[in-house]
Amino acid sequence: MGKDKLIVANKKFNSRLIVGTGKYKSMSECAKAIELSGAEIVTVAVRRVNISNRKKPLLMDFIDPKKITYLPNTAGCFNSTEALRTLRLAREIGGWKLVKLEVLGDKKNLFPEMIETLKSTEILTKEGFKVMVYCNDDPLMAKRLESAGACAIMPLAAPIGSGLGIQNKINIKIIRNQTKLPLIIDAGLGQASDATIAMELGCDGVLVNTAIAKAKKPFDMAVAFKKAVESGRLSFLSGRIEKTLQGSPSSPKKGII
Repeated sequence: MGKDKLIVANKKFNSRLIVGTGKYKSMSECAKAIELSGAEIVTVAVRRVNISNRKKPLLMDFIDPKKITYLPNTAGCFNSTEALRTLRLAREIGGWKLVKLEVLGDKKNLFPEMIETLKSTEILTKEGFKVMVYCNDDPLMAKRLESAGACAIMPLAAPIGSGLGIQNKINIKIIRNQTKLPLIIDAGLGQASDATIAMELGCDGVLVNTAIAKAKKPFDMAVAFKKAVESGRLSFLSGRIEKTLQGSPSSPKKGII
């Protein structure tokens, strides 16, 4: 497993678990959970997190951007104009070009607005951004995002924060089979076993926030997700047995007494 790296936009990462920085009780709790998770990429909602006012707590004081890759995202944006402005601001403030694009269609279910998402992806890639895209689990749209220049496809497992786990394994497998881009499950995971399932489907990674931040014991859940991702990846690489409708004896018939 030592040579098995997650590669996004030509950057290599040992961990395939990406962790969000929202919903924690404090920044110190957030930092501790991230440390225990082993994550090397953290998402930062540019519109909601203080990244410039030194009079207030700064995320950078708790999570060192020299050791952990910050992934600015556009959480809270509901159209292309808002998303583009947010990521351009992130680039001006921190020089970030590797970003997560998230354009929401409604405030209740938080599903991605794919027309605005596709338009934003096309513009951002032309401006030199490396765009990881939150999207629905539609294989056709995933292909269009790839053609538009996305550097990673990030389909939802279920609505953001729902904890429902992967609802459409078939579409995820189809997307996996048709793209060479990193495929990262984003949104809706609720427990560590959900991450294992995602990895066993062939996904390159998972992004988790609420499932860790809102767990009764977030530190333990962070460790659980770390191990689940590692286990699922190893299981996928090991090559599972074929499914059959008949039993097969574990012991050979030859030499039966």
